[in-house]
Amino acid sequence: MTLTAVPQRRRGAQLTAPDELAAPAEKIEDLADGVSGELLDGYLRTLAEVSLSRRPPSEDELRQWHDIGARAAELGIPMRSLVNLYLRATWQAWPDLPGVGGPDAADRLCRLGESIMRTADIAVMTLTEGYEEVQRWIVRREESLRREFIDDLFDGRDIGGLAERAERYGLHLGCAHMVAAARGAVPFVDGGPIARQVETGLRPRFGTRDVLVGTKDGLLVCLAPQQHRAVLDEFVRQLALALGADTSWRVGIGRPQPGAGGVVRSFEQARSALEIGSRLNLPEQVLRARDLLVYQVLRRDTAALSELVAEVLEPLRTTRMGAEPLLDTLSAYFEAGGVATAAAQRLHVGVRTVTYRMRRVRELTGYAVDDPRQAFTLHVAVLGAQLIGWPGHEGS
Repeated sequence: MTLTAVPQRRRGAQLTAPDELAAPAEKIEDLADGVSGELLDGYLRTLAEVSLSRRPPSEDELRQWHDIGARAAELGIPMRSLVNLYLRATWQAWPDLPGVGGPDAADRLCRLGESIMRTADIAVMTLTEGYEEVQRWIVRREESLRREFIDDLFDGRDIGGLAERAERYGLHLGCAHMVAAARGAVPFVDGGPIARQVETGLRPRFGTRDVLVGTKDGLLVCLAPQQHRAVLDEFVRQLALALGADTSWRVGIGRPQPGAGGVVRSFEQARSALEIGSRLNLPEQVLRARDLLVYQVLRRDTAALSELVAEVLEPLRTTRMGAEPLLDTLSAYFEAGGVATAAAQRLHVGVRTVTYRMRRVRELTGYAVDDPRQAFTLHVAVLGAQLIGWPGHEGS
């Protein structure tokens, strides 16, 4: 690559850069981190002109450097390498610049050096501006593509194309995967501090392949292969560390499911586990779908469940106190293993109150808690009422 200064008249003389300027240009291209010297594209010519006239860079030169910075970003050239190319070009070209030599060079060297360094500074800053603009656009595009992929993955859209797209994120959807979904006091958001901290905490142990952390519908989700179950345990641990004193969070964990469609099913199971835990006010913070299968079976036929609840528990509405106190007492009684004293402690009432309410349940519904078959029917009806939101908001 041969670069010479553009001829410029000054004080009536024809001033050009010497042919020696081509030598450092070729040397720069060889030594600057392997970056092509084509990205200099007239920079040495500008330095040659500045060395003679000490003029500031022109608007055309600024636009050109801006575009070069953008092109370097698109080509994936590291910022360090681009800056190294230009700074190396500056100091290597310095001895051969046409304005450096001459009998009065010593007197002009200080001012000349200032002009050259200022030009180099402006060039590098303008390159950086163009580079960063494109980098920001690339980052936004990648974030948008990742967001679109996560939405399609957990919604089950474009199943046929998901496997190929997943490879971009180090995922192999051919094997069985499990999904964990976390719900907090406030919705989780993409790029938020909690999401970033959890993902960063997972990286040292599991890297970025075969593991995906993101958000979906306000939930923080983690996808991992079945054979790497430890990822989800670490996900829970990192979430607890990130949230600190806030213990209002819960995590639902779906069962392993094969293929891209299995990711959707595991995610729905994780989300269902969270909902069941909330409806039934379960004490566990980590709810595994495999441990809640009986409740999922109940929820699978909502119409039959609603019919059972109405048939068994509807008479409780007719009492002066309403259905809720009797329903709460039944729930506490079953949770306490059928021990009235323990149920009374849970409810903060006397044992006689519990036994009175159990008697009223029998009078109203015809079902007694001391009969195993009738107690089973009552228990299922109570669970069903909690799952469908009876008596307040059925089916919500």
